[in-house]
Amino acid sequence: MDPDFSPGGGGPSFEFAFNEVNFSDRELRIEVVAGDDDAPGSSGAGAGGGGLADWARHRKRRREELLKEKESTTHMSDQTNCNEVEAEECDAYEENQEEPVAMIEESPPDVGQDGDDGQGIDSSWTVVGTPVLRVKTIYISSAILAAKSPFFFKLFSNGMKESDQRHATLRITDSEETALMELLSFMYSGKLTTTEPNLLLDILMAADKFEVVSCMRYCSQLLTSLPMTTESALLYLDLPCSISMAAAVQPLTDAAKDFLAVKYKDLTKFQDEVMNIPLAGIEAILSSNDLQVASEDTIYDFLLRWARVQYPKSEERREILSSRLLPLVRFSHMTCRKLRKVLTCTDIDHEQATKCVTEALLYKADAPHRQRALAADAVTCRKFAERAYKYRPLKVVEFDRPYPQCIAYLDLKREECSRLFPSGRIYSQAFHLAGQGFFLSAHCNMEQQSTFYCFGLFLGMQEKGSMSVTVDYEFAARTRPSGEFVSKYKGNYTFTGGKAVGYRNLFAIPWQTFMADDSLFFIDGMLHLRAELTIKQP
Repeated sequence: MDPDFSPGGGGPSFEFAFNEVNFSDRELRIEVVAGDDDAPGSSGAGAGGGGLADWARHRKRRREELLKEKESTTHMSDQTNCNEVEAEECDAYEENQEEPVAMIEESPPDVGQDGDDGQGIDSSWTVVGTPVLRVKTIYISSAILAAKSPFFFKLFSNGMKESDQRHATLRITDSEETALMELLSFMYSGKLTTTEPNLLLDILMAADKFEVVSCMRYCSQLLTSLPMTTESALLYLDLPCSISMAAAVQPLTDAAKDFLAVKYKDLTKFQDEVMNIPLAGIEAILSSNDLQVASEDTIYDFLLRWARVQYPKSEERREILSSRLLPLVRFSHMTCRKLRKVLTCTDIDHEQATKCVTEALLYKADAPHRQRALAADAVTCRKFAERAYKYRPLKVVEFDRPYPQCIAYLDLKREECSRLFPSGRIYSQAFHLAGQGFFLSAHCNMEQQSTFYCFGLFLGMQEKGSMSVTVDYEFAARTRPSGEFVSKYKGNYTFTGGKAVGYRNLFAIPWQTFMADDSLFFIDGMLHLRAELTIKQP
C-alpha cells in the first residue's frame, strides 16, 4: 500500500484518470459546510477541522493576546499562564480533530431512479445548524484511493453493506475544500499545483487526516525547500501533535530547528528578540552545540530570565524549568560559583538542583578520557558536550589552608591551537581565589626578539576597582612520553585590576615545532595546561 508516486520517484501516475467517469467505479460526494472562525478545527457532524493555517493564525492571535495581558497586569494569582493557554488550545484542536466522517449512500429498498444503479443520494442526514454551503461530486477509483490511503481502504473494504453501492459522502469545512481537492489530485498524480506555504500546510493537515503519508512527506519536502523565516520555523515546530509526531514530517521539523539554531547561535546578540520566542523555539536553539556564548553560565541566566517573563506564575514556571528547560543546560560546564547559586535558586526544585550540581561536580572530577567518552556518547552528549564557548571551561581545585591556593586546568584541542596563528587568543572562564577573579589566556605571538611565532600563556586578574593582590604562580604542561605535568614557568606578581602576567614563549620553541605532528605537548590531540596560584599572607 501507498506506493511512491512522487515526481522523479519512478512510480506510476494516474493523472489521466482523475475525475474521469470512464476510469472510475465510484462517485465521491463532498459536502462543504461553514467552519467556525473562532475555533479552528471545529465543525458540524462532518469531518471536522479547519485549515492548519487557520489554526496557526488562531494560535498566534492567542499568544499576542496573552502578551498584552502580561503587559497590562502584575504577577497576580489569577493571571492567565501561557502554558495553560497553549494546552487548552491543543486540547480544543485534538477534540475537534475527529475521524473524518465518510458515508456510503443507500437508497430505500423500493426507491430507484432511471439511469442509475438504484443508489440515490440521501441528504436527509444533514444536521440542523450545519447548513451545507455547496456540494461537489467527483468520479473516483476506489482502487487508487485505497492504495494510497488506509482511510479509503477501510472505507471501501468495510464500509459498504452491498457490493453494488457506488456513492460515498465526505463532509468538510469550507477552509478545507481547496486542500482536499489538491490531496485527491495528488493521490492520482503524485503532484501538487501549488508551492504557497499556507496552502501546503492545509494540504499537510488534510493528508494527515485522510492518512496519505506520501503526501505528508511531499508537503514536508516542499516546505523544507522554501525560504524559511523565524515565524514559519516556529509554526512548523508548533504543528498539532498528530502531525508533528509523524515520521513523514520529521525532516521539516528538523530543518526548522536547524534554522533557529543557526540564526540565533550568537545568543547575546539576539537576546532581546529571543526573549519573545515561544518554548518550542527556545528548546531548538538551546539544544545546539554551536551556540556562541561566553559560557554555560550565560545560558543558565538567560533561561531563568526567559522563564520569569513567559511564565509569571511560580508553579508553572517551576514545572517548565524542571521538565523542559533545565535538561538543556550543560551543568557540567558551568563554573563552581554559579553551581552554588543553582542550589539556592527558588525557581528550581531543590532535589533536582542537587542532582544536577552533583552530577556536574562528578563530571568535573572525572578523568579526561572519561569526560571525552561521555561527551561523545549519543545518549549523554546533550549533557556533557561543550558548546562553542567564547571562554574556555576550566577544571579548578581550591584550597583554603595553609594558604589560599587554587589549581586551574585548561585543555585545548590541537585544532583550537592551530586557529590561533598568527595572532589569535583564547580566554578561559573566570576562576576565583581569595575573592578575586582571574583568567588564563593562550596566545600565538611573536617571540620577544620578533624573530619567530610561538605559543604564549598569560594569567590575568579581572578589573575590580584599585585593589591589588600578590600571587605566586606556576605554569605547567603535560609532556610526552611520560604524560606528567612539567613546570615551564613560575614567578611572583602583584596584580591590580585588568593587569596580566605570563610568558610569550612558554615552551621555548618556534610555533612550527610546537604544532608539529611529533610535538611533545599534544597528547591524543589535546594540550593540557595547568596554572597554580597561591596567595601567601604577610
